[in-house]
Amino acid sequence: MPKIDILDVKGNIVGDVELSEGIFGIEPNEYVVHEVVVALLANRRQGTRSAKTRSEVRGGGRKPWKQKGTGRARAGTIRSPLWKGGGVVFAPKSRDYSKKVNKKVKALAMKSVFSAKAQENEIRVLNQLIMDVPKTKEMITILGNINAEKALIVLPENNDNIFRSANNIPKIATTTVSELNVYDMLKYDVLIMTQEALEKIEEVYA
Repeated sequence: MPKIDILDVKGNIVGDVELSEGIFGIEPNEYVVHEVVVALLANRRQGTRSAKTRSEVRGGGRKPWKQKGTGRARAGTIRSPLWKGGGVVFAPKSRDYSKKVNKKVKALAMKSVFSAKAQENEIRVLNQLIMDVPKTKEMITILGNINAEKALIVLPENNDNIFRSANNIPKIATTTVSELNVYDMLKYDVLIMTQEALEKIEEVYA
């Protein structure tokens, strides 16, 4: 089983923990990770764009002018895409971009990223992370102590003080175990988690 050091907020090693082989020690599957990321991004698309075709534009029931004798080009309707205010030839329409990915594939993608992070030494485990009030300066100091410049902080559950402390720091984001996803993990170089969050991750993905 892979082992990892447990750090305190000053960056000192206070112990170590064995990581689950089935979660942090597998061979990363890049194809599955790509499939899940594509699905995640597709599911975030609103798909609400819309424009009117010539059949949907208001008006245009009458021929603008007679067919011959005016010297102008033939015209049958003001709804024509050639006219200002006319319909759009291939008008974009609302559509659902969402993609379905089954639970086993999602879980494999998560385990693949966890394993890749572990192999690249991009995981930091803190014995605890407690803040009684939001303190951005204190959070910046902690991140410096554990050598994490572009990091995703994973908490076992919502903690408003920690969220607010990290909110204004560039390249730092905070999430919970239940909201953690492949895209966010790949977006940040370092994954920071408390021991409690690690235990919860191993419980969820066991």
